[in-house]
Amino acid sequence: MVRLDRMVNVLGGYGVRLSVCPPPRTTELRSVVLPETVGGRPASGDVLLAVGARTAEEAVGWAEAARATAVLVRADADGRESAAGAGVAVLAVDASVSWSELAGVVYGLVLEGRETESGRGPTDLFALADSLADAIGGAVTIEDRLARVLAYSSLQQHADPARVETILGRQAPERLRALFDARGVSEHLAASDEPLFVAPDTGLGLTGRMVVAVRAGRELLGSVWVTSARPLEGAHRRALVDGARTVALHLLRSRASADLERQVESDLVLRLMEGTADAATVMSRLGLPPGPVRVIAVRADVPAERHASLLLAFERATTGFGWSRPGRSALEGTTLYTVLPGETATAAVRWVAALRGALPGQVTVSAGVSAAATAELPAARQEADECLALHERRPPGTDAVVYDESWHDILLQRLRAAARTGRDPARGPIAELRRHDREHATRFVATLHAWLAAQGDLAAASRHLGVHQNTVRNRLRKMATVTPLDLGDERKRLAMMIELAADDEPFAR
Repeated sequence: MVRLDRMVNVLGGYGVRLSVCPPPRTTELRSVVLPETVGGRPASGDVLLAVGARTAEEAVGWAEAARATAVLVRADADGRESAAGAGVAVLAVDASVSWSELAGVVYGLVLEGRETESGRGPTDLFALADSLADAIGGAVTIEDRLARVLAYSSLQQHADPARVETILGRQAPERLRALFDARGVSEHLAASDEPLFVAPDTGLGLTGRMVVAVRAGRELLGSVWVTSARPLEGAHRRALVDGARTVALHLLRSRASADLERQVESDLVLRLMEGTADAATVMSRLGLPPGPVRVIAVRADVPAERHASLLLAFERATTGFGWSRPGRSALEGTTLYTVLPGETATAAVRWVAALRGALPGQVTVSAGVSAAATAELPAARQEADECLALHERRPPGTDAVVYDESWHDILLQRLRAAARTGRDPARGPIAELRRHDREHATRFVATLHAWLAAQGDLAAASRHLGVHQNTVRNRLRKMATVTPLDLGDERKRLAMMIELAADDEPFAR
């Protein structure tokens, strides 16, 4: 089973375009058929591969006879009118895509996939939880490596208040997690494949648990929990261990499916920001609406686990693949990039705040948001990178830096970068005054900076420097004996202001 929106997004990476979509994108698809007659009646199913259809209208007619929700057709016409009348979604297949390749993808998506929390992946973990509960005789909960609930059995006979609260909250409540930590559950799961018994705690509504790690090689993927008032023995214990291995296989298959979709998405997002493909075409394939977008650059950091925190941020950013989330993301180097539709920056700042809230508290998140862009995505990416660098120098927890509000700081940052590459003049008034200050302990550069910032107002400059106006006047006169200033020339005043702004040193008194 898979939702229509997910199928549309995945097939977009194979050259399939959604032409018209009368049914809701949340519609669930459970079967795939070809246009054929079985027992004198058309075969029926949710997705019809209209192999051999000469027009979109003919394909829609076949889909209506098959009681299909969606039809894939290789035809020039979009069949918009007939599809609307029949309530059928029409997906146009590019001529370069073979039916055999497409059939394999569609059959895999629809027939293998029950969607996980993240909206992707072939898994029937709920059915597996039910099977384990029947074999062991206790209520089963399957969690991921971050202790979030992935699936649970329908058996409620042995359920306790702690289990009910865990399922409703999608993870164990904080006081229950504290109990597990105090009893060494996390350390045991990280180091051992043997089941562990957690004794009851009536105060927390816990009747007892058996827990076992779900592992692939050395990597911890999650855990399986079973309500049990005493340690499991014999066949029940073996069933729990075997069940954990089966859960690992399902999670690996789910990850493979998720990784494939993320790879398709990442490749398209990077092509979009590199400017190596037509922006309108790539945005259409990504399922993004036409119009201005914001590019968001994010870094997530935990001192000892930088790469792990970045991967976790990428996973959270791509949770809910498809039309259920607004942006599309890619991971390159140490940066997570997200293309978010919209002209205003408010939605982008909220997106960053939501991402930060979804990550563990010890993760530091820095982010930069570009100006609104349409086709100039490479420039928007550079702006986002520059805003990110600016945010990394600010206190943790502050809002993401937005280009619209910080363009002046970005400009000064670019000037400083140019100065560090040797483009700062080695000769000229500012260079001469700096040398004089170093050799004679004068304050000429700071005085000139204050005077220029005050636009020649001696009173304002003297207040900033904390000296008398006559002191400022005397220093300016002495500067003129060191180097020609030409303060009456507005272009030279502007050039000196730019050179001073490019200096990393603060505006000193």
